[in-house]
Amino acid sequence: MSRFIEDFYYGNIEPQESSSGLISELKKKLSILTQTEEQLASKLTDEKKELFVKYASQSSEFLCISNADSFIADFRLVLNLHTTHLLLIERRI
Repeated sequence: MSRFIEDFYYGNIEPQESSSGLISELKKKLSILTQTEEQLASKLTDEKKELFVKYASQSSEFLCISNADSFIADFRLVLNLHTTHLLLIERRI
């Protein structure tokens, strides 16, 4: 992770470069997820489908929140690196 942050800090990462490979991988994963969900839903009663939808929704919300927390922590690290870099430059001036 520290290499990613360093590359990001120095502008060595272009998000557009890897997006097409990522998009095709995401489409593949989404297709598998959809097929699995359809298979599971076909085996559940209406009551159990409702419970499953509730579980899936709460699980998704949890993942979004935990990923956001991780992103915020990484962003804070980048800001700290940037601040440290500026302080070092300031001391040299």
